[in-house]
Amino acid sequence: MNIRVAIVDDNAFLTKAVEEKLSFFDDIDIKFKAKNGEEALSKLSDNHNLDLILMDIEMPIMDGIEATAKVKQKYPQIKIIMLTVFDNDENIFKAIKAGADGYLLKEINAGDLHTGILETLNGGAAMNPSIALKTLKLLRNPFVASGEQSEQEIKLTDREIEVLEQLSKGLSYNAIADNLILSTGTIRKHIENIYRKLQVHNKLEAVQKARKNNLI
Repeated sequence: MNIRVAIVDDNAFLTKAVEEKLSFFDDIDIKFKAKNGEEALSKLSDNHNLDLILMDIEMPIMDGIEATAKVKQKYPQIKIIMLTVFDNDENIFKAIKAGADGYLLKEINAGDLHTGILETLNGGAAMNPSIALKTLKLLRNPFVASGEQSEQEIKLTDREIEVLEQLSKGLSYNAIADNLILSTGTIRKHIENIYRKLQVHNKLEAVQKARKNNLI
């Protein structure tokens, strides 16, 4: 099955570099490129049959954070990985708040980029280690609005807590499956249950909410 991807970046040289990395993989089909968020939204309105966007952050007219929020509002099924030069704390935080599904640095090699795309499409969150670390630090600082479920309402099984603890270390589904001697499918099922019980939509929100409620 072909993975339909768009690249949104104002730097033609970096766009070309990302294209070259993806050209090694037969399952990636680059549907369009755009130089800023506004152009990306306009192209999406013509055809939003897309699986994933690789989104730069700093762009003229409409930056990647604003574009991510707008794409997620209109087309929530499209996954978005921020692909940026800097692992800037504030940008990571804003990107997560805007609904980004992953955050990778542009220096990433072709294989890791491809793995990150596959993992994100499978419900994971693509992140390089330095960003995962910064994200956890950000999540430990309570910035969540009040009015969340209270602690006693969230009941996770021991196994779900184990899975969540592994997730919080930034491990992939496969790694968690190996560590807990379970199948990847079982891990995915546990993660679906965790998301449902915590009322969250991605790994970052799950870890953040679990920490806030002292579950992990």
